[in-house]
Amino acid sequence: MQDGLCICSALPHFTLRTRVSLVVHHREWPRTTNTGHLALRSLSNASVALWGEEGQEIPEPESIVPPGTVGYALAPSGLPLDAARAEELRAGPPVTLVVADGSWRQATKMNRRVPALSVLPRLALPPGPPSVYQLRVEPFEHGLATFEAIARALGILEGRDVQAALEQAFRLMVQRTLITRGRPSAVEL
Repeated sequence: MQDGLCICSALPHFTLRTRVSLVVHHREWPRTTNTGHLALRSLSNASVALWGEEGQEIPEPESIVPPGTVGYALAPSGLPLDAARAEELRAGPPVTLVVADGSWRQATKMNRRVPALSVLPRLALPPGPPSVYQLRVEPFEHGLATFEAIARALGILEGRDVQAALEQAFRLMVQRTLITRGRPSAVEL
């Protein structure tokens, strides 16, 4: 990224009760439009496992959902992640939010083919504002970038201030990336 456009110093840093575990498709990880890596940089209790490369071992459940936590997959459909469910989850052991990171097609396959993901109960975000992600074409009307989905889920589980700080960093990343591509940005900061 051009000098003065790097967002590293603008990324918030959180240590939260909720742990985030990304399972990233191997073709998604090196893409410049991947947003999952930003979540890893913002959350001290986040981890990553790569999936899908030939000969690579399938991530073990313990590497995705550590002992002492309860795992839930963040998915487009499932139990509604609302205030009442968040209250229930906060009353129990810490949650590990497992997020498949890839294109829609890759993430759908990962949710079925990675055993540690396929057996987890699913949490679905409530409807919200449209994505501000302008770096890829979104095939679904209410689809979100990985970073946006994580920010919204953590907003429900950990508080709106966490969501607001993460979303501000996300908007800044989108805006500055568009600048490097010579495209004016309509993303409000």
